[in-house]
Amino acid sequence: MIQLHANPVVWRSGAVAPLQNGEQASREKTIAYQILRAHDKGGAADKMCIRFDSLISHDITYVGIIQTARASGLERFPVPYVLTNCHNSLCAVGGTINEDDHIFGLSAAKRYGGIYVPANQAVIHQFAREMLSGCGRMVLGSDSHTRYGALGTMGVGEGGPEIVKQLLENTYDVAAPEVVMVYLTGAPRQGVGPHDVALALCGAVYKNGFVKNKVLEFVGPGVAALPMDYRIGIDVMTTETACLSSIWATDERVRDYLTVHGRADAYQALAPEDGALYDSMIEIDLSRVEPMAALPFHPSEAYTIAELQANAGDILRQVEKRAEEQFGGKVQLKLTDKLVNGRLHVDQGVIAGCAGGMYDNIAEAAAILKGHDVGDGYFSLSVYPPSVPVNLRLIRDGVQQQLLESGALFKPCFCGPCFGAGDVPGNNGLSIRHTTRNFPNREGSKPGDGQLSAVVLMDARSIAATARHHGELTAATEVDYTVPTTGEYAFDGKVYEKRCYSGFGKPDSSVELRFGPNIADWPKIGALSEHLVMELAAVIHDPVTTTDELIPSGETSSYRSNPMKLASFALSRREPAYVSRTEAIRAKEARRAGGDLSALAMLQNAGIDEEMLKNSSIGSVIFANKPGDGSAREQAASCQRVLGGCANICYEYATKRYRSNCINWGMLPFVIDEGTPFDFDSGDMIFVPHVREKIVAKESVFPAKVVTRDGKTCELTLRLDALTDDERSILLEGCLMNYYAAQRRK
Repeated sequence: MIQLHANPVVWRSGAVAPLQNGEQASREKTIAYQILRAHDKGGAADKMCIRFDSLISHDITYVGIIQTARASGLERFPVPYVLTNCHNSLCAVGGTINEDDHIFGLSAAKRYGGIYVPANQAVIHQFAREMLSGCGRMVLGSDSHTRYGALGTMGVGEGGPEIVKQLLENTYDVAAPEVVMVYLTGAPRQGVGPHDVALALCGAVYKNGFVKNKVLEFVGPGVAALPMDYRIGIDVMTTETACLSSIWATDERVRDYLTVHGRADAYQALAPEDGALYDSMIEIDLSRVEPMAALPFHPSEAYTIAELQANAGDILRQVEKRAEEQFGGKVQLKLTDKLVNGRLHVDQGVIAGCAGGMYDNIAEAAAILKGHDVGDGYFSLSVYPPSVPVNLRLIRDGVQQQLLESGALFKPCFCGPCFGAGDVPGNNGLSIRHTTRNFPNREGSKPGDGQLSAVVLMDARSIAATARHHGELTAATEVDYTVPTTGEYAFDGKVYEKRCYSGFGKPDSSVELRFGPNIADWPKIGALSEHLVMELAAVIHDPVTTTDELIPSGETSSYRSNPMKLASFALSRREPAYVSRTEAIRAKEARRAGGDLSALAMLQNAGIDEEMLKNSSIGSVIFANKPGDGSAREQAASCQRVLGGCANICYEYATKRYRSNCINWGMLPFVIDEGTPFDFDSGDMIFVPHVREKIVAKESVFPAKVVTRDGKTCELTLRLDALTDDERSILLEGCLMNYYAAQRRK
């Protein structure tokens, strides 16, 4: 099904070939580098300084981005910047708090010259596909699933501060990435959908880091076998492989898609040149892909549905064990009781968002359910289309009616099920979803309140087949149905013309920003001190810590525009005592700043010089083995920062975007060598001398001294790897806002 080839390969005469000794091949001839170099303002071989063609954010991120940019001197949006309203759309918590954010967004679009998409018109990535994509273009989004490679557009998902840099006409700086060829052959069987291919890919490459921070380039004869919605469905899930971005070779189907969407001039044929060098290769035989299921708690926990059916008891017990380890026995997840007469029964199905809610997925799900129903039991099925234009087509083609007649429910264009703000399962519920993630708590459960549920990722086709059997897990290849013939793709964008505000190039400085009472400015953040005292506020030894654990999604979304209020939820589902610990540490820093060194008595008793301590700030720090997988939301870092966080310590950062978020918020992204024991606990202190001087000197090794609560001491070597000059300046100033303020003063 999928084979990994670690050795370099070359594109030669329209086919893949091994690299020959002495052969003149180059990454510059890949599609990825053709696009990257066209946007590179730096010119260095090993580093890229990218300016994007357009930007896009949703309503969980754009308020903070605009507030940060405004504090840094923003006067206008220099490129098209789209503000969508697909995450913070439900006003279920806090009355009108969410709508206040939307009003702020529209006023910002008018003042600075932006594009505003009202709530429930489109999910962020579908709007980008329909209205922003174009061959050879680059889009930066403050959402991790910013992936438009199937349309010849390189999308990169990063935290909000990287959007701020682009708004202030600075660059996105990244080491020149490796490029991995994804060579597609064959064609999928009936009943096998894009999520099956995507989950198989995640299972093959995530845990071994095969594509981490690299660009995936899809080529080969199998590309032509895939309709556009199918390609898009695979492409959007490349985020879950931990790659940097993705790009596909383009053809007539891409031309037709762009033409139908009114942008025929945005098409160009994209293909690797002869001699294109790829650092490695993934080979996928589409004809051998089977219906897949990704078990909790990651898209890479991929099994074939056949394997899950055959070994459900053993596999589900592994999930239960993971849950017990994850939550320390505080709450139990019991899935083996879902087995009835040897068959697995689930409680809920959801087809939604930027991955599942595509027209072809929904139409084929309707075909599978034609003449059947979802039953009157505990199982339910919800469908969320990705945009009003797609929904209009579903209505006109009778697809929506067909699904409603089967007992499925149609919901608005909303991303909620992906992050826990819609269709939250009941306690101990098992939901099957064609969405992007199934991290712990991602579906909205609250372990702290004794509620825990789980999500299995599956393709819409197998979800519909399961619904047809009233919740009994069934692969779409096990049922008979006729694949619908959709004919020529139709797109009616008039609703966007009537309802969306399109103000790029028309900023109006007379428009006042409209603030709700819950939209707050960032608190003042200080510059880095000469020396640093870090007190551990949380120590997490899970293999991976996601951004959803660092700052939970779902019910917290109403407070995304209020830094301190949002920060009160930090680590609440993983380490509930974290916030109170940071409050105590901030109190110590306040006393130290006032000249009272009693909070540092344990360091003085360990022999650390008093004068050095006077010139040391105290900040909280988190240790995690591998933090930052998942969402691009910068709040995972900013919440730590406004609570007095000064650094993170880990063996490895799960994603570039989380590490960048830490830097942009002034938190030192320390790492320690793999295998170095970290046997310390909350309340232990780590003293890092001369930290400011070392950063100025571009040093990477930071000797530190650990003093535990019981007075024991030991040495610890911390590292800051591969910092750019700008990143060092940001850390020295304390955060990106301070950095821009300092530039304005010069």
